Amino acid sequence: MPETITSRDAARFPIVASCTLLGLYLFFKIFSQEYINLLLSMYFFVLGILALSHTISPMMNRFFPANFPNKQYQLLFTQGSGESKEEIVNYEFDTKDLVCLALSSVVGVWYLLRKHWIANNLFGLAFSLNGVELLHLNNVSTGCILLGGLFIYDVFWVFGTNVMVTVAKSFEAPIKLVFPQDLLEKGLEADNFAMLGLGDIVIPGIFIALLLRFDISLKKNTHTYFYTSFVAYIFGLGLTIFIMHIFKHAQPALLYLVPACIGFPLLVALAKGEVTEMFRFQLSGFMHASRSCFFPESQPSQHGPGPAWRYQQTEGILCCLRRVLAMRRALPPRRCRGPPKRRR
Repeated sequence: MPETITSRDAARFPIVASCTLLGLYLFFKIFSQEYINLLLSMYFFVLGILALSHTISPMMNRFFPANFPNKQYQLLFTQGSGESKEEIVNYEFDTKDLVCLALSSVVGVWYLLRKHWIANNLFGLAFSLNGVELLHLNNVSTGCILLGGLFIYDVFWVFGTNVMVTVAKSFEAPIKLVFPQDLLEKGLEADNFAMLGLGDIVIPGIFIALLLRFDISLKKNTHTYFYTSFVAYIFGLGLTIFIMHIFKHAQPALLYLVPACIGFPLLVALAKGEVTEMFRFQLSGFMHASRSCFFPESQPSQHGPGPAWRYQQTEGILCCLRRVLAMRRALPPRRCRGPPKRRR
């Protein structure tokens, strides 16, 4: 289930991140770097396989033939017995998921044995996509608090101390994307890298995702704020790389990404007169409205989906289609009907 970040969480996030970063720095100073990285490699090996499998699963479904023998499985762990039985793990998967897991395991073994930069980046991209999918901001104000706090955090730990750079170079785990600077000279065996932390992808990413939901809530069939913030992110990242090459020093990416990702959409909102709507937008109300026509309370019976359940699901889908068509034609949507009552 997605985790929604509140304003309180956003305010505490830079403090928690600073304590974690300093703790890692002290660990690398006190204990052997080799053993720490071995432990972290095993941990991220498991997490990376699961994240990559989840990421490639929708894409891989297109390559399976229609007659592929796809069986359903369920992994269930419970605690206690009788009325006090409590579910610990309840995970459903199928044969296609197992195929994706096997492919991801090959990448995992490659990373574990070689620490190759391509395997590292595959895991890093998977972590980033899953992070944007699982973390949500509840409103634009929370996004500004989070980005503003991490702006100060990034500038302080990069320019004020050597902690951030030391941990990034010592930490042999796919928590960053690496870009080989000597790719043309050494090919795939390149060993001189520029780095981009996953936080510089996920944190602006969840803010851009929030603006996409705001675009949809306006019901104008345009994604103005999403495209604006996406272009702003590319601009900020390009500026980071440019400054880094000019000064030959590591740069805090959020120093350039935060002003761009907040400033560009805000300027567009000022030009369109939608600043109030932007800061009033709440994710909880948007998600409730998006799910309102799907009858979440109706579930198939123990003996399989009956006629009434099938009717509710079909009517729910038709209801959403009617709302989309009504939105496009600027017409009021029809009220959705419930299942028909049985005659006695």
